[in-house]
Amino acid sequence: MKNSAISERKNQSISRGVGMTTQIYADRAENSEIWDVEGRRYIDFSSGIAVVNTGHRHPRVIEAVKAQLDRFTHTCHQVVPYESYVRLAERLNAMLPGKFEKKTIFVTTGAEAVENAIKIARNATGRQAVIAFGGGFHGRTFMGMALTGKVVPYKVGFGAMPGDVYHVPFPVQLHGVSVADSLAALDKLFKADVDPARVAAIIIEPVQGEGGFYDAPRELLTALRKLCDQHGMLLIADEVQTGFARTGKMFAMDHHEVAADITTMAKSLAGGFPLSAVTGRAEIMDAPSPGGLGGTYGGSPIGVAAAHAVLDVIEDEKLCDRANTLGARLKQRLQSIRDDVPEIVDIRGLGFMNAVEFNDVKKGLPSAEIANAIRLKALDKGLILLTCGVYGNVIRFLAPITIQDEVMNEALDILESSIREVCAA
Repeated sequence: MKNSAISERKNQSISRGVGMTTQIYADRAENSEIWDVEGRRYIDFSSGIAVVNTGHRHPRVIEAVKAQLDRFTHTCHQVVPYESYVRLAERLNAMLPGKFEKKTIFVTTGAEAVENAIKIARNATGRQAVIAFGGGFHGRTFMGMALTGKVVPYKVGFGAMPGDVYHVPFPVQLHGVSVADSLAALDKLFKADVDPARVAAIIIEPVQGEGGFYDAPRELLTALRKLCDQHGMLLIADEVQTGFARTGKMFAMDHHEVAADITTMAKSLAGGFPLSAVTGRAEIMDAPSPGGLGGTYGGSPIGVAAAHAVLDVIEDEKLCDRANTLGARLKQRLQSIRDDVPEIVDIRGLGFMNAVEFNDVKKGLPSAEIANAIRLKALDKGLILLTCGVYGNVIRFLAPITIQDEVMNEALDILESSIREVCAA
């Protein structure tokens, strides 16, 4: 079987709206490696977009899923519930930042978690307006698109977005936007466009994902917490991409002395099986009436079983510490070539959620062309990379936190040679 033959079939059978970063078709995967249908091996620095922090097919995750398959696969928790759902909610309630009582619901995707967070916030506050940030990404549903601060490719051609959603700039010092600028934009928004007494929530990624892997400064999060408390608004932390040891702590908000009222989670929660969660203050989560939340597949027993195993692996294998070690190695390697590669304008990231940003030296402007050329060069050498950012000029690194040391070394060699070859040319 050939990748090219499957690609031709894909073009005839799948909507072109489903974009694909590569045209290699997976046959099998193990930890940090993927083999395609032609038998070629690749090192995976994408983790299915931050989904397999614990690696492809971690033995303990697979074992937990197989055990659940032998018991039952679906009852719909709203019809015939199961204890594992309750126990996973208890674990997340205890893990999330904030010294207050919490409750949790489980759904299926990150976008669905965000949708439910907004539903809950509006119900609990009796308000409609929501504030998000430029460059943020919150999903491809209509509310997700409305909240997302990037038009192409997420919003283009889909018509009017849901109303009462407002955006302010996210602080990125590299691009001339400070925390003071973001807070001034919020103040202006409250004066010109929306009464803060009408705002249900402010939603923010503690590290922007699709937006370019920019960390939200503690100063910003502290100010947002104060504003929310002052005006009766809720603070929602979108931890869909940042959660579960990726940033060197269980959640990115753990890096700050700030607790969100509601947190959304998905991706690595279940190690490759569909599951997402919304956790928040108990009184807020209890605002909707019975039947107002849920879904047929929400909290799948297969996903729940996988999630319990994922949490055990993160703790037992000390993956938060491992993330910090791996991220330090990656950033050190990139720093070591920076003097030789003036196109590199920034190297950043918490834990093992890292990025490198490129500019065109002659033009002094962000260069998506350089970032994409490096991605393609690395792919040709057997390393899967992802780009991101409003300008498309950022390469983000999302390898499994369980990656073997020898595979990590091999990947760093490929990355360095790819950067050097593209930028020299």
